[in-house]
Amino acid sequence: MDLAFFKKSLSQPQPPAGISIMLEALWYDGKGNWEHAHDLVNDLGGQDAAYVHAYLHRKEGDEWNAAYWYRNAGKTKPSCSLEEEWENIVNFFL
Repeated sequence: MDLAFFKKSLSQPQPPAGISIMLEALWYDGKGNWEHAHDLVNDLGGQDAAYVHAYLHRKEGDEWNAAYWYRNAGKTKPSCSLEEEWENIVNFFL
């Protein structure tokens, strides 16, 4: 699977079978369901979940919370657009 296929799958009612929970959260976010995306990663531990969590809070506009999660992920808050960050994170997990 590549980014183009992943993006095309957003037109489907369900995420692609067999994807990770991180990609599933990003898929739901890509569909405009921020709340479900957040619910999927909210209680997960580890740097991968923190990375997705950070992006979601950045998108929400909660800069303080996003900064906390970027630190937990061992990442620096990017200066790119949210769309570009979403694509970068999808590629990271693909």
